[in-house]
Amino acid sequence: MSQEFLARILEQKAREVEQMKLEEIQPLRQTYRLADYLKQHQGRLQVIAEVKKASPSLGDINLDVDIVQQAQTYEANGAVMISVLTDEVFFKGHLDYLREISSQVNIPTLNKDFIIDEKQIIRARNAGATVILLIVAALSEERLKELYDYATELGLEVLVETHNLAELEVAHRLGAEIIGVNNRNLTTFEVDLQTSVDLAQHFKEGRYYISESAIFTGQDAIRVAPYFNGILVGTALMQAEDVDQRIKELQIDKG
Repeated sequence: MSQEFLARILEQKAREVEQMKLEEIQPLRQTYRLADYLKQHQGRLQVIAEVKKASPSLGDINLDVDIVQQAQTYEANGAVMISVLTDEVFFKGHLDYLREISSQVNIPTLNKDFIIDEKQIIRARNAGATVILLIVAALSEERLKELYDYATELGLEVLVETHNLAELEVAHRLGAEIIGVNNRNLTTFEVDLQTSVDLAQHFKEGRYYISESAIFTGQDAIRVAPYFNGILVGTALMQAEDVDQRIKELQIDKG
């Protein structure tokens, strides 16, 4: 995802937000807090399983998937959370997917989108999300803090996504409890697990870290398991012939 492409996405989001109505805040869906679960289950690399029909880098991945059945399969096989793409233009997602899945699973759901405004946060909560994504590269540090504080005031947890050391330091200054490291290079579109390994040298106690992108096999999971509490996996699960087996392969016991 080049910076130019990220800018295109953010321009599209700005247009969407401009047309978006401010919804009334609905009750928060009840489930466990992701951070609490990660704290209590540090002996295993936890899997955040993603429902993703398409992506800008890969094109169509699995357009015909039964999204609810896929999410329920994830839950039945021990996924700690379901990530749901809701961007329509670039990822062929939809807010209704989040709403449908959240109503049919008991575990936390993450609204995976490019969030730049409070209206999106309210929509996510009303659709059943208990966690939202905030991307450091998409926001000024001041705006990131405003949205982070707003989400937490609404009872939501926040996965703060970083890509390099400077962004990781922003997440630490923010006091983020759950921090993602995306292994996708923003300028070349390439993915490299070494990004997670390198940034792990700068992790702090009392935070929970998630490695995102470029994780396809058990060997990939083993590589990041010593440093991370969890992994976010989308494409590998959406393309898997045996989803049950693939999730189990990725859940690494740390001993």
